Amino acid sequence: MSRLSIVTKDRGEETVEELYKDLERRIQASQPGLCPVDLASSFLNLCHAQSCGKCTPCRIGLGQLEGLIADVLDGKGTMDSLKLIETTAQSICDSADCAIGSEAARMVLKGVRGFKEDYIEHIEHGRCLNTQNQPVPCVAQCPAHVDIPGYISLVHDERYGDAVNLIRKDNPFPAVCGLICEHPCEVRCRRTMVDDPINIRGLKRFAVDHEEQPPVFKKYEATGKKVAIVGGGPSGLSAAFYLSIMGHDVTVFEQRARLGGMLRYGIPAYRLPREELDREIDILKTTGFQTKTNVSVGHDLSIKELKDDYDALYVAIGAHNDRKIGIDGEDADGVISAVEMLRRIGDDDYPDFTGMDICVVGGGNVAMDVARSAIRLGAQSVKIVYRRRKVDMTALPEEVEGAIADGCEVVELHAPVRIAHDENNQVTGLVAQPQIVGEIKWGRPAPCKADIEEVVIPCQRVLVAIGQGIDSQSFGDFGIPIQRGRLETFDTSDVKDMAGVFAGGDCVTGPATVIRAIAAGKVAAANIDEYLGYQHEIEADVVIPRIRFDDHKACGRVNMKERSPKERVQDFKLMECGMTREEAKQESSRCLHCDHFGYGIFKGGRIAKW
Repeated sequence: MSRLSIVTKDRGEETVEELYKDLERRIQASQPGLCPVDLASSFLNLCHAQSCGKCTPCRIGLGQLEGLIADVLDGKGTMDSLKLIETTAQSICDSADCAIGSEAARMVLKGVRGFKEDYIEHIEHGRCLNTQNQPVPCVAQCPAHVDIPGYISLVHDERYGDAVNLIRKDNPFPAVCGLICEHPCEVRCRRTMVDDPINIRGLKRFAVDHEEQPPVFKKYEATGKKVAIVGGGPSGLSAAFYLSIMGHDVTVFEQRARLGGMLRYGIPAYRLPREELDREIDILKTTGFQTKTNVSVGHDLSIKELKDDYDALYVAIGAHNDRKIGIDGEDADGVISAVEMLRRIGDDDYPDFTGMDICVVGGGNVAMDVARSAIRLGAQSVKIVYRRRKVDMTALPEEVEGAIADGCEVVELHAPVRIAHDENNQVTGLVAQPQIVGEIKWGRPAPCKADIEEVVIPCQRVLVAIGQGIDSQSFGDFGIPIQRGRLETFDTSDVKDMAGVFAGGDCVTGPATVIRAIAAGKVAAANIDEYLGYQHEIEADVVIPRIRFDDHKACGRVNMKERSPKERVQDFKLMECGMTREEAKQESSRCLHCDHFGYGIFKGGRIAKW
């Protein structure tokens, strides 16, 4: 008889592994609004099932925790139970032999401290918090709360104009978002439970590409009220669009020569073609708002003048200032901020990097944008130098992989120390200190200095992409409160103790996504309208198709295709290809209609107007 044999998985093990994958997809698709105490109990039950039973803290302690949390859910718990849950969890965390027990207890501790109010609500009233609900996942995840299931149904019915009109009810930039949105709506898509999330952004772009007639917007009667908007970016233009529909007289003041803000001066044309942006802005301007470019509020025109001459003021200046690295040599010739470079490109002033070696410092989407732009501007080599690991980059994974495909090299775990330059103050290289991955802080491993000598990365240009700042000084001098360089407002966009003054977008949140800026403009428009004494409603006169019942069969996701790297790096033309009609039909058929089934219908289905 043989001493050893090759171990093969039996049918039971294979099935359990499949169930693990199913569970992973289900957790990934968990919608917001679920009872966190109930979820904590379910997670704990799973952890207890994984226990080997060797050590008492894990074998007995997790069972005790299960019982205590079950008492809370059954209405039998007391405040003493809550204290006992925390004490027991801490004891298990400190004494369990392995991670199965200690990490399970740590999860319970995190919950008790993170959503303690939910435990108390169950103990005192035997119910979930009244604030809990289970909205449609994609709509809830979209900052602007676009009716996503509605327009996907319209795309499936080939009513593309109606689909775009429905999008514009909440987001006046469907073409822009169809190209560059970071699609947070897909994160909790319930379709993930079946296979993969729906390609929501791709369907939005398809609808815009096939909209046949230019939109005609119905406006309310003129109110005679005047609103000034400082900043012609996505937030300011969104507010101007909705306020104009509401009948107000709106004027947008923009510091630069052209409208668009970071859409024009922060996003390269290979992702967002300028003709698409100009077309979208021209559509918004048909509502009648006025624009004044090359006007710097706070310099050419005082904020007090605007406050005196207009009935309301919305500040949406964005975040256009560059940030310094804070290392020696960063004032050398050849050190360029990403903001400055993208601003030049936005004005059609393209730098010439022909034959140069380029170093990009940073790991966000902006770093990827300037790196990929440098390749298109003729650079011989582009190295993205990042002090953390590649997997820790804040840039979207597809942007990182796209940069690599374009020919960029990611130099991970290298922290810039200083910039080398010659006697003429011309950049000759970037000096970096190798790092080693360390303790996890704020959700990401913190890099630490490795016991390795500094390295010099030869280059003729260093592109700095480590974030943007806000030019808030003049607004602070006017009296708008400033916190950490950002304008401080309520979540309704109004400024404390300054009636009629509102602010929103990146100047309030710090650099964020386009859809968040758009959402801020929508919120500001609604609350400015109310401040002016009105309750105008924005709605789309669109009838949603009837619900289908043929959507449960597993089907692969249609992903967007791109021009080949060899071709696309030769120019700044749009690199992403749209869906075909066949692909859009199939992809839209995958929607599970959460706006009708499950809690969608219980909570009133869709919000038809705001």
